[in-house]
Amino acid sequence: MHILILGATGRTGERLLHEALADGYRVTILVRDRRKIGISSGKLTVVESPTLDADSLGMAVAGCDAVISTLNISRTSDFPWSPLRTPPTFLSDLLTRLLPICEAQHVRRLIVVTAWGANETRQDIPFWFRWLIDYSNIGVAYRDHERQEQLLTQSPLDWTIVRPVGLTNGHDQKQIIETIDNQPKPNLTISRTSVGRFLLNVVAAERYIRQAVTISEQ
Repeated sequence: MHILILGATGRTGERLLHEALADGYRVTILVRDRRKIGISSGKLTVVESPTLDADSLGMAVAGCDAVISTLNISRTSDFPWSPLRTPPTFLSDLLTRLLPICEAQHVRRLIVVTAWGANETRQDIPFWFRWLIDYSNIGVAYRDHERQEQLLTQSPLDWTIVRPVGLTNGHDQKQIIETIDNQPKPNLTISRTSVGRFLLNVVAAERYIRQAVTISEQ
């Protein structure tokens, strides 16, 4: 299988890229700066575009069987009030460009990572995190994740929305809790490596088509 990964230079996308290549996938990545990629593989194709414009997206999508996006709104640090590095509608703007390209090239499978707390899952998150979404720059990403999800649900593609809980940088993989409609209740953390493994499982097994799922670790 040939997959396109968007966001491969991010912390979650990097783990997904490593896992995909280790599993033998052919992988294309679309990046702003290829110098940030420290991997060399005969199964890896790098498309470079500082603007991630429609023409570059079309080149990257060509010949792929599925697209996985781990893109996020970037801030200058993990501090909740740190300034943004990306425009506040970066995710939804890119998805607006991507959806018709996937349709035109008959690439029906699209998996997008958003976040637990987006849309109807907002009522399920702890009150202190709802406060951060309302009053810090964390909320910018959440509002754009919600726009992403709305675009996906209106799309004819075979989409899946994956909403991880709080992300950790560990490499240990624990059993994943898969939550729909807050059942079973998720825990509060999951490693980026586990998210990468789950995304590949969703692609390979064709799971959660036209569904949204929250994932956490036991």
